Amino acid sequence: MYFCAVKRRTPPIVITDVLVEDYAAEGKSLGRVDGKVIFIEQAVPGDIVDVKLTKNKKDWAEGYPLTYKKYSEQRATPFCSHFGVCGGCQWQMLPYEQQLQYKHRQVVDAMTRIAKLPPASFEMHPIVGCEATTEYRNKMEYTYATRKFIPKEAYIHHKQDAEAAAAQQQQPAAGFHAKGMFDKVVEIDTCHLQAAPTNDIRKFIANFCIEAGIAFYDIKEHQGFIRNVMVRTATTGQLMVNVIVGYDQPKLIMPLLQAVQTAFPQITTLLYTVNTKRNDSIFDLTPVVFSGNGYIEETLENYRFTISPKSFFQTNSKQAEVLYRITRDMAGLTGKETLYDLYCGTGSIGIFCSSKAAKVIGVEVVEQAIEDAKVNAQRNQLEHTHFYAGDVIDVCNDAFFELHGKPDVVITDPPRAGMHEKLIHKLLQMEAPTIVYVSCNPATQARDIQLLAEKYQVVAMQPVDMFPHTLHIENVALLTLR
Repeated sequence: MYFCAVKRRTPPIVITDVLVEDYAAEGKSLGRVDGKVIFIEQAVPGDIVDVKLTKNKKDWAEGYPLTYKKYSEQRATPFCSHFGVCGGCQWQMLPYEQQLQYKHRQVVDAMTRIAKLPPASFEMHPIVGCEATTEYRNKMEYTYATRKFIPKEAYIHHKQDAEAAAAQQQQPAAGFHAKGMFDKVVEIDTCHLQAAPTNDIRKFIANFCIEAGIAFYDIKEHQGFIRNVMVRTATTGQLMVNVIVGYDQPKLIMPLLQAVQTAFPQITTLLYTVNTKRNDSIFDLTPVVFSGNGYIEETLENYRFTISPKSFFQTNSKQAEVLYRITRDMAGLTGKETLYDLYCGTGSIGIFCSSKAAKVIGVEVVEQAIEDAKVNAQRNQLEHTHFYAGDVIDVCNDAFFELHGKPDVVITDPPRAGMHEKLIHKLLQMEAPTIVYVSCNPATQARDIQLLAEKYQVVAMQPVDMFPHTLHIENVALLTLR
């Protein structure tokens, strides 16, 4: 006879009456209990909370508030009914000015702690906030799923209510993935991050599919028709909608798209994408144009940019202008310089700076982005901008420098992971007099700056908030050759 040991679950640890003392980083605050640091989500300095621990180490722990014993005077009333459930806008409970203070400090802390920069060694400009703190996004992506997320608070300790809530979870939903859950979606009534008619489009598609008996996508079973919808807007007034479906069935696709176009005549280009994969990425797929020309146009200052369904473009158009002006000013261009734009994407930064550079050389590993960059250069009638697809460490060799000249200024705008160490070595070999480092992650930026310190010194930094009510922050750093 064999016996199988049953592993007993360790009861959760709850620490009571914790005073939240300060902001930590990445949207978390902290308290201290007997000298041990507790990192707490969804809390504001000044709150007194009972904390349920999710991690418990010797010197630190993480958790979330189980009960709020006292609310901080710093708190603001969230404007969204979905706050705390959908996983976005983590800081709605903080007044915007307070958000900016914490984001500014996050940059300073990263530079002093990770890059080891003495605070007095460079000029730290005050953070630049957004004029619009709602409806600022030009791109939104919604998910259609067979399982609706119901918060734990909705379960009452009564059998019938629990059964009703469980049944409600099996209903289809259109919105955002619940935090930490791949198969459940928070049903969104109104998202305040993008202007109308985004919410109406999402709801219309959901209702059309429900009434027509069209199945929402079940990610666990990998079956169902309607998967996602992406809505992109522009300050030009143009509007793009891309409907992503699980399989190619014209009898379902065409009536749906025709209904969407009829209900929303302001859509300037309507597309659909067939995604038979298990993941939601469409970058290896081909969107099909149903109406319009397949792209929209955006303007930054007097430059015009084409945005296709798969193009990367700064998600906050108005604040992108602010970010790019700061980048251009830090570059100190006089019209004589050769500017290298690394991780150039669709060429937006290089093109934005082109009027003050003698030559712009953009390099990006994604070929489709380079094709978009070339189109954007032609659209703006620029003959002194040149874009190349490939890895910078391979493209920028001696022959390349012989053809284009070595850079006087380098602008680099890498993804959140920061620059590859080989690229940092390449920059140290290039020895451009000026580097302007644009980052969406001050921690990896600080790591890279420490490596660049072999030959470069930091002169100035400028944090820019692109995403109000979230923990994300952009930072522009000016480095000069020693």
